[in-house]
Amino acid sequence: MVSLLNPAQVSARLREHEESFLIERGNGVVRYDIAQLPSNNPIEDDHSERIVQVPLVTPDDQQYSTDWLFWGVYDGHGGWSTSTKLRESLIGYVTRELDKIYTPVAPNSPRRLVPSPEAIDKAVETAFVSLDDEIVNKTRRRRSHPPALSGSCALLAFYDTASRDLRVAVAGDSRAVLGTKEPDGSWKARALTTDQTGSNEEEARRIKKEHPGEEETAVRRGRVLGIYEPTRAFGDATTKWSREIQHSLARQFFGRTIPRDLRTPPYMTARPEITRTRLEKDQLAFLVLATDGLYEMLSNEQVVSMVVEWINQKRPASLRTMLSQTEPSGSKWIPKWVGGGKNKRSEQKVEDVSANKDAQKQPIRRQSSVPVQISVQDQNAATHLMRNALGGADQESVSMLVSIPSPLSRRYRDDLTVTVVFFGDNVEDTGKIRVNNEATYVPSKAKL
Repeated sequence: MVSLLNPAQVSARLREHEESFLIERGNGVVRYDIAQLPSNNPIEDDHSERIVQVPLVTPDDQQYSTDWLFWGVYDGHGGWSTSTKLRESLIGYVTRELDKIYTPVAPNSPRRLVPSPEAIDKAVETAFVSLDDEIVNKTRRRRSHPPALSGSCALLAFYDTASRDLRVAVAGDSRAVLGTKEPDGSWKARALTTDQTGSNEEEARRIKKEHPGEEETAVRRGRVLGIYEPTRAFGDATTKWSREIQHSLARQFFGRTIPRDLRTPPYMTARPEITRTRLEKDQLAFLVLATDGLYEMLSNEQVVSMVVEWINQKRPASLRTMLSQTEPSGSKWIPKWVGGGKNKRSEQKVEDVSANKDAQKQPIRRQSSVPVQISVQDQNAATHLMRNALGGADQESVSMLVSIPSPLSRRYRDDLTVTVVFFGDNVEDTGKIRVNNEATYVPSKAKL
């Protein structure tokens, strides 16, 4: 029998892994929030973030600098080893590939020339593929197998502050959703990634084309070889190693069975799909990066509407640029009060303008006609999304889903990892990155 946590205990559990950072560099990014809620023990998700300052020069010798900002979300499966490897290595692999194509203007000069957008995309792709080769093949030769035998999807956002180009690279079924404020006062949700699963017809066709004669087995029941739902991931070497290699390793790893229909590996790849979006100066926008556990419970438009509602109710000083423009009188997306409680609101009207809706997994909650009652009580936007994905103002539902211990909890929810990035200008440029203490968990000190 499961003992339900009380509201204070639920909040403590939801906030246990939350972090928030304020970016005071005048670079178009003002804040990012992170939160995680384990279902597996230990959690199989992971994340990483980094800011790199790069000195550049224009073709006519004008010197300037840019910030590269990276946010990564990694959805592990079959263990935590692969997602941990991605946290430790993926951004580093990407920056090394970028370093190769941002050529110095002269020997030993720190100033770099900017390559073409296509070259930048290719560098990111090369980094993904190279790291997967390291995980799957080079670790095998060193007899260091755990990151190869488990697997992980990867979602990486890369923002160049000089060009204002936002790139998102995905291998797997994690999703990036951009929320933007339109001139008419409405908000739009736009997925910048496509869920790469066996149920995605385009992905299924790609795999079947790569494995002629295996059309009935390469993808079965919406899964690669009838086993894996994501079609792209790091690790998952049982879909990439030959049958001979797997036979030779089988004695070392009891319980690791060779897929029945394995004939012409590899079936899965870490080669990402990359999108590029230009964020205009003064455009109000935020980016939500999350593992698929969030989108199993919320749609793109729900995610965006909940963040907008959080901005309006919490009114954080770090987002004052957004606050000055998010409350036009009579705007169609302003919600109605419901239920009489100040923390209970229905969903706001946000239009999903994603180009790839047919390929997206639909949330389980979409089957219900009962609207989500939004609760706004967290200082961290990512924690706010997790709470509302679990039931929002329905405290009993939230408590139940948070209270169920691992591994039983996996029947009801997945690990959750969410990052929310807020874009904006007119922020004081101190050159600093500060911890946002009011939205970052600080463990209580033990009493003496």
